[in-house]
Amino acid sequence: MQTRVIQMEDGKENGILVRSGKSKPFPAKLLLILGLFLAFALTVFVISVSTIKYTGLQSVVTTVTSGFVTCREEDEPSSLSKWIQPPSVLMHNMTDEELLWRASFSPRRKEYPFRRVPKIAFMFLTKGPLPLALLWERFLKGHRGLYSVYVHPHPSFTAKFPASSVFHRRQIPSQVAEWGRMTMCDAEKRLLANALLDISNEWFVLVSESCIPLYNFTTIYSYLSRSKHSFMGAFDDPGPFGRGRYNENMEPEVPITKWRKGSQWFEINRELAATIVKDTLYYPKFKEFCRPACYVDEHYFPTMLTIEKPMALANRSLTWVDWSRGGPHPATFGRSDITEKFFEKIFDGKNCAYNGRNTSMCYLFARKFAPSALEPLLHIAPKIMGF
Repeated sequence: MQTRVIQMEDGKENGILVRSGKSKPFPAKLLLILGLFLAFALTVFVISVSTIKYTGLQSVVTTVTSGFVTCREEDEPSSLSKWIQPPSVLMHNMTDEELLWRASFSPRRKEYPFRRVPKIAFMFLTKGPLPLALLWERFLKGHRGLYSVYVHPHPSFTAKFPASSVFHRRQIPSQVAEWGRMTMCDAEKRLLANALLDISNEWFVLVSESCIPLYNFTTIYSYLSRSKHSFMGAFDDPGPFGRGRYNENMEPEVPITKWRKGSQWFEINRELAATIVKDTLYYPKFKEFCRPACYVDEHYFPTMLTIEKPMALANRSLTWVDWSRGGPHPATFGRSDITEKFFEKIFDGKNCAYNGRNTSMCYLFARKFAPSALEPLLHIAPKIMGF
């Protein structure tokens, strides 16, 4: 075979090889080897397919199926249970703003697509320990599923109750609450917001460590569930401790004609609780312009609800207190005060309106009771209070 080189224009001897002549035939031995290799590869492929088909297919299918099941289990939180199950742990790391935003969610449809049993949320706003806890334990015994308990103590205090207690792990994240200042209302809103996270809570009762129930659970549940109104004092006091505390800078959001005063201790339904939690209109006005000697916990909620939901209020509190001794705080009762005659004064003291009719059953709770009152209260409760 001859080869010739074509010279490039620049005179260099790099060139293009041009071959001429016939090619040699492909070797027969190489063809034989290639054929044997293809036959071997085809045999291995057929055996592999047969093995998967007859011995391994079920395992493969099972593995794939199991994978899809796991995926569906991971998607479970997207089901309805995510929205209707109350938090299993009350302690969380949400800020107040995040908590209030989350608690302001509410369904627009009145009907529930599941069996909802309405509950009473008992919200304990305390300084620390619960000295009357044993009385509340007895009161709530046997009514699981009809109530919830929330405790807001001083942040430095950690409650320790046995696992059998209704107060076990019911403490919420708390902050300092100062009497007469907005931090007190913040604590109450914090309790309401945490309680709203349980969609079954329908009635919200604010109590303190010195409060006691005056009737058994069944009676109180019936009273609240049948009422057409929520119970919060909201009256127009023309004197120095009412309108005298009003600041004109609160207009136009809060006109003096809507300025109201009431007891700190209330019972409200879910709709009013959501109204309080979502408020951003009135809060800044009260925080800035209602400071001692304007005690914001006596004016903020009564005034706001008078403006927003006036027909929903019974304009009275369900918590009995004794102001007869004078001073900035009501009387406190100890061991020697707990007698049948003492409770007769509470039960027969006055008449009030309930669903448009007069009744002598005006109070469901009472305060203030000292720790020394616990033992006589436990003794007298079966006869006087019915539990």
